[in-house]
Amino acid sequence: MYAFTLDKPASLADAQKAAAAGAKPLAGGQTLLASMKLRLSDPGTLVDLGGVKELAGIRREGNALVIGAMTRHIDVATSAEVAAAIPALTHLAGHIGDKQVRAMGTMGGSVANNDPAACYPSAVLGLGATVHTTKRKIAADDFFQGMFTTALEDGELITAISFPIPKKAAYVKFNQPASRFSLIGVFVAQTDGGVRVAVTGAGNGVFRHAGLEAALNASFTPQSAASVKISADDCSADLHASAAYRANLISVLTQRAVAQLA
Repeated sequence: MYAFTLDKPASLADAQKAAAAGAKPLAGGQTLLASMKLRLSDPGTLVDLGGVKELAGIRREGNALVIGAMTRHIDVATSAEVAAAIPALTHLAGHIGDKQVRAMGTMGGSVANNDPAACYPSAVLGLGATVHTTKRKIAADDFFQGMFTTALEDGELITAISFPIPKKAAYVKFNQPASRFSLIGVFVAQTDGGVRVAVTGAGNGVFRHAGLEAALNASFTPQSAASVKISADDCSADLHASAAYRANLISVLTQRAVAQLA
């Protein structure tokens, strides 16, 4: 690694001050530390959010589940409150990476990084969640802006994410065998505002699929999902899968998710 300075604040106010001064936030470090080891990243100063207790925790607020940004994947996966309110979120968190990743990775870090194959962004977008930051509240539909790009401004930290509790939801993914990232992941939710379908792993970032949503709002069946033609033009191709293969996976995984809920 390049030499760097590590700041370890104990309060959100101090963490925000450090971030505003240009320090790079360190959450679970699952992406940042790896890039630093390869000398692909030279942050200069890191502000470690691990000691900021007010950024972690899970609570129910009315018809929403509020999860702190520094809540670890394992804590989401094993929370009885999450399992009772949004079982799909329990399933998603419990299948991220491996045990070591789940023990260190955080929800806020995953969402802020917005890796195009990460699992959590699909839940945030699929459930129509709200991202709370040190400056404002951002609707999921406005938050994700492309590969590794979000609406966050310099020095702005995610503090929590508020998930509306859906009528039903399911997450199904096809793992990339080595990394266990999503080759394709599909989050389907029946909400008060209708069916939402969020896809991760397909291209430049997580996105909602309007065609699948329209079909499933008309008829919530696997057959309805199967009738939607998924364009390969919206999908990327690499050594792991062609664009056509990814497009087919979107259809198949959506059908499986709907079958779990129908």
